[in-house]
Amino acid sequence: MKCPVCGFEDCKVLDSRPVNGGASIRRKRECIQCGKRFTTYETIEKPTILVVKKDQSRELFDENKVRSGILAACHKRPVSAADIESIVNKVSQAVYNSMQEEVTTRKIGEMIMEELRQLDEVAYIRFASVYRQFADLSTFLAEMTKMKEETK
Repeated sequence: MKCPVCGFEDCKVLDSRPVNGGASIRRKRECIQCGKRFTTYETIEKPTILVVKKDQSRELFDENKVRSGILAACHKRPVSAADIESIVNKVSQAVYNSMQEEVTTRKIGEMIMEELRQLDEVAYIRFASVYRQFADLSTFLAEMTKMKEETK
């Protein structure tokens, strides 16, 4: 590892600890030449996954977009930050574990809706209304009726 201060290409590891639930390793290092200490993080390189949108355009999968959609649906709802992160992690893990180079927005949206349905019905309806582009009140009511019947 190259020292960020002097550029020397050798250092010693003083301490290693897992972070982010074991997803990364934080290493405290010391440069052999100048003695300065610095911290590095080692993570698994995630594969590049493209998201195929409705108009057939493609963009890189972004966990932050998943998170922002869920946050909007859960706004002012009794849903904890840990629950939101759990959904983001489940969806991201499913996308990366699929071992496919491309995934559709439809598949991502369905995964999010399934998780939200189990967590909070109002958040689910909010997300579904935007995701499925409810055109009018009758579409909205039909989805709510369907949910009510499934609950019974």
